[in-house]
Amino acid sequence: MSEFVNVAVDAMGGDNAPLEIVKGAVDAVNESSHVKVYLTGREDVIRSELTKYTYNKEQVEIVNATEVIETAEPPVMAIRKKKDSSIVKALNLVKDGTCDAYVSAGSTGATLVGGQVIVGRIKGVERPPLAPLIPTEKGCALLIDCGANVDARPSHLVQFAKMGSVYMESVMGVKNPKVGIVNIGAEEEKGNALVKETFPLLKNCPDINFVGSIEARDIPSGSVDVVVCEAFVGNVILKMYEGVGATLIKKVKEGMMTTLRSKIGALLVKPALKNTLKAFDLEQYGGAPMLGLKGLVVKTHGSSNSVEIKNSILQCITFTEQNINQKIKEKITMEEN
Repeated sequence: MSEFVNVAVDAMGGDNAPLEIVKGAVDAVNESSHVKVYLTGREDVIRSELTKYTYNKEQVEIVNATEVIETAEPPVMAIRKKKDSSIVKALNLVKDGTCDAYVSAGSTGATLVGGQVIVGRIKGVERPPLAPLIPTEKGCALLIDCGANVDARPSHLVQFAKMGSVYMESVMGVKNPKVGIVNIGAEEEKGNALVKETFPLLKNCPDINFVGSIEARDIPSGSVDVVVCEAFVGNVILKMYEGVGATLIKKVKEGMMTTLRSKIGALLVKPALKNTLKAFDLEQYGGAPMLGLKGLVVKTHGSSNSVEIKNSILQCITFTEQNINQKIKEKITMEEN
């Protein structure tokens, strides 16, 4: 077994590539001696960025890739045609076993397609979901799915609940995580056809701690640890979370600057307020893992800065060391038997 957790990072993906991507990678290896980063992309550009920093050269390797998949490109065609792109090169490093994980702020579509086509699904997994951690009053919860499967079936949601439970217990250390399905009310008979069909399946699932329906307003309070939904609903929840959070932070800062008294008060509460607001900063949780694949695929925001890239790389260490894929495989196999 390698002394490192090896992570392939798409250095050319995202709005702030390669500057923030390379900085995040360097920050990750400087913070942990257990990770090695393979930066895929234009070698001359990456090497130029790396000259700005001091780091252990054994923990960073450049893999040259001459092409870049742009966000607007049709993902299936791009994966097929751009074999020398930074995304395809990085995913192939996971496929051939060189790397344990992949991180990208680039094209979401290409990452989702490439994850399934190149890395491949674990046997028995019907649809791999994207599952970001979102802040709550009690810590964080896993939102599953937030963007991979817009038209999910009940059996997909049951698998999401199982995979999400494995992740929260093994990576986040939450014992017997509570699972809830997003609905428009707490009553079992409420909801659309998908929720109504899925509810009894989750209720009768012995290997998860299903607590019933959860309304969107209850998510921030931390009433459940795994929030189950199909990708359309999940993406709306995630984007609303981000928008409301950013607006509230902006308004709080503006309010503290209105009068001399408020400015003095702001100075007094600044340390405590900073810590409180940090807990609701999505960047600290890293990217969204695509669960159910043979290797770990993590998608970060297109606007990711170095902090989110660093945290996305570091979260790959726990995922790999806890052998999450094997645990998911066992959970899904149990379902088939």
